[in-house]
Amino acid sequence: MNQAYVTLEVKNKVGYIEFYHPQHNAMPSDVLSELEETIVKAGNDETIAVLVLKSGGDRTFCAGASFNELIAIEDAETGEQFFSGFAKVINAMRKSPKLIIGRIQGKAVGGGVGLVAATDYCFATQFASVKLSELSIGIGPFVIEPVVTRRIGLNAMSQMTLNAETFFTSEWAKENGLFAEVFEDIIALDKAVESFAEKLAGYNTEALKQMKKVLWEHTENWDTLLSERAKISGTLVLSKFTKDTLQRFK
Repeated sequence: MNQAYVTLEVKNKVGYIEFYHPQHNAMPSDVLSELEETIVKAGNDETIAVLVLKSGGDRTFCAGASFNELIAIEDAETGEQFFSGFAKVINAMRKSPKLIIGRIQGKAVGGGVGLVAATDYCFATQFASVKLSELSIGIGPFVIEPVVTRRIGLNAMSQMTLNAETFFTSEWAKENGLFAEVFEDIIALDKAVESFAEKLAGYNTEALKQMKKVLWEHTENWDTLLSERAKISGTLVLSKFTKDTLQRFK
């Protein structure tokens, strides 16, 4: 596989949304935009009762922002637009009327952790370690902070943020509420995801829809909040520290 994609497959009333990018599932703006559109489309599809968010490949769930695109940012407006990509995906997941199950087969970094935290219930393999590396490159996890803090609490969020070069294990993620269950391998993961998703899909769809609303109460200001956070990151990415640091990744 060497072409990025976002797909939606429906099976037994479960919508499987899969994204992929050849650079460890890093997310450039066009893929983020397509992912947002697909989540909205699936949320409005009456043949779908429950959604599953997954990524292609077997090593990395999502490496976060595309470094190639970050390096190319030359003004604050472009920076804000780029970081708004993750904000829009998280808000699409939040506002979707469908419960979203996460299927995390491998590592999640930066914005990838935000996608994990925005699911409503999350399964992972033992290889799904997580890292918030933003401070180490001169920015911060501002856009994803609300959704990650909502999921794991401020203390765990702070621990990940300040230990910016540390991968936290899947067991740590489970203990802190990011993952509900951790499995030995992808085969066991997929079996559990399919079973759980299809069981949920057999429940009263209106009850599922109302439960989704309850789970996301008190987040109604996030359209504005995450947009404001994107401005912060969009400005910081122009700093000399960040520009110099990103040059190492060319």
